[in-house]
Amino acid sequence: MRIGVFVCWCGSNIAKTVDVAAVVEAAKSFPGVVYATDYKYVCSEPGQSIVAEAIKEHKLDRVVIASCSPRLHEPTFQRCIAGAGLNPYMVEMANIREQCSWVHEKTPETTEKAIELTRMAVAKVAKNYPLFRNDIAITKRALVIGGGIAGIQAALDIADAGYPVVLVERTPSIGGHMAQYDKTFPTLDCAACILTPKMVDCASHPLIDIWAYSEVEAVSGFVGNFEVSIRKKATCVDAKLCNGCGLCLDKCVVKGIPSEFDEGTGTRRAIYRPFPQAVPNKPVIDREHCRVFCDQKCGVCQKVCPTGAIDYELQDEVLTEKFGAIVLATGFSLWNHSAMGNYGYGKYPDVISAIQFERIMNASGPTDGHIVRPSDGKTPKSIAFLSCVGSRDDEHGHAYCSKVCCMYNAKQALLAKDKLHDVETYVFYMDIRANGKGYEEFVRRTIEDFGANYIRGRVSRIYPDGDQLVVKGADTLLGRPVEVRADLVVLATAMQPQSDAKDLARKLGISTDQYNWFSEAHPKLRPVEVLTDGIYLAGACQYPKDIPDTVAQASGAASKVTGLFSKEAIKSEPMIAYINEDTCVGCGLCVEVCPFTAVELVEVVDNERSTRENQVMKTVARVNEGICKGCGTCCAACRSLSARLRGFEGAGILAEIDSLADMVKARK
Repeated sequence: MRIGVFVCWCGSNIAKTVDVAAVVEAAKSFPGVVYATDYKYVCSEPGQSIVAEAIKEHKLDRVVIASCSPRLHEPTFQRCIAGAGLNPYMVEMANIREQCSWVHEKTPETTEKAIELTRMAVAKVAKNYPLFRNDIAITKRALVIGGGIAGIQAALDIADAGYPVVLVERTPSIGGHMAQYDKTFPTLDCAACILTPKMVDCASHPLIDIWAYSEVEAVSGFVGNFEVSIRKKATCVDAKLCNGCGLCLDKCVVKGIPSEFDEGTGTRRAIYRPFPQAVPNKPVIDREHCRVFCDQKCGVCQKVCPTGAIDYELQDEVLTEKFGAIVLATGFSLWNHSAMGNYGYGKYPDVISAIQFERIMNASGPTDGHIVRPSDGKTPKSIAFLSCVGSRDDEHGHAYCSKVCCMYNAKQALLAKDKLHDVETYVFYMDIRANGKGYEEFVRRTIEDFGANYIRGRVSRIYPDGDQLVVKGADTLLGRPVEVRADLVVLATAMQPQSDAKDLARKLGISTDQYNWFSEAHPKLRPVEVLTDGIYLAGACQYPKDIPDTVAQASGAASKVTGLFSKEAIKSEPMIAYINEDTCVGCGLCVEVCPFTAVELVEVVDNERSTRENQVMKTVARVNEGICKGCGTCCAACRSLSARLRGFEGAGILAEIDSLADMVKARK
């Protein structure tokens, strides 16, 4: 056994509080160590060259790197020693940065602790044995969940790379929230003008299947081999027969249903398309309001349909498909600001949300783009915009910033002034956060060229006075209360995760943060990946984002998928759990505690009790190597000690403990 120890300075991160030279000298006396040295940055290319050369020169068969967290650079050093001819799992990292230098001052005890950590790693690596990866076949077909701009971009990028995609969207049309917008900041492009071509590209792409009005029911499997059950909800319209003529929409007698797409500012019929540019451009029957399903026997749409596409007997269909990768692009929902009772939303018709104002301003909206008050249809002469409604507010909403509210407040104030030249606009804000390209200039333009009145402070109360609303707040710059009389009040409500985000995370075996946004594997180094391999994040399902950031992340997620699919096979991770089936009693506790659903119970032959004439079966646990992440939870829970973790068996762990005990004993 020939062990080499390499101690990193990490610039001054480690060397500032740890005597690196003393650690090297102590390491030379550790059992099995034949070579020890230090370098300023061992992870750098010259540092890795030193490690590789030492392996060859001193015939090292094991390596210890005393540096930073293995979470950061363990793969780096595994590749390094593999290039020098060693098995990549014959390396151990002693974390003397996060667990030592960063948490202690410069004292002799700090250096002593670094020596102890390094000696424990030496004891552990002495018990290591070679591990090997297996090949896993890949199903080169992607699933994109969510048909907003993030899902559309990801699907197009993957399909353009030559791989088939299924795009699943829960509503009758793809497009997401962006389809509801009038214009986009800071360029004021028409949202429909830049989104609709992409929607059409999706529909016409030979490698993209759009499954609108569908939802994911269950997910099983692992990277390269996911099995997903998808419920295609019955539309009562045969998409193959429907030619999209729209005659059924004109003849439907059930009217006045609040339109979900128009956020309640307009109405629709029982058979409807969400909006004129919908993709797919096929109508859907709302069974909750359709007379056929309410026992009133209407059926007019079926009678007038020239192609016979209306079929009331259609039922939901659950399909199970195989995919190699999944892109999550489920987007966001908006906070229900009725919790802010002092703002009067729901009580005063002229207090509306920003997304409702978007629909009112939109030329395809319920008012054909004319800005009017919902209460009486009159043109407002003064509009107040309130920022941070439910954002940055622990008491009523969420502690985080929704990122886009400052910008769309500025956009809406500008557009209101552009359409109504005499209107007065007031924007109540906490801080202006305009941190994108051209964003700050856009806000300045709204203030300086379009005369928006910005008031720094929160609004405490909104109440009616005659046919106007009084907005009471505080101007923190002037240090006094302020009252604004407005004809219309627009609330910039917080972005929040979809209501079923937690449930979908459970189906996929991924984690969420405290607000239920999907959690990335690493906020800086792996921002589009999750801890479950083969699943990627795109857009505002991860955290509030604007459209440019959403599109960029969607393309990033797509590049990860195409990178995965470009391989003939993927390599399994060998540092995972395994079950000794001879001693397993089949209690199933490991199945219950596994956070990745990687353990299952199976029936196997009991060799001890079986005879030639009588084959006896028993239940044991088995680990799916494609799913297991090597967390070790099953090992901790196993009562019979049948669950083990490769690379972290008892011999290695006990060797570390014994090494530490020997050092403590020697000091006494």
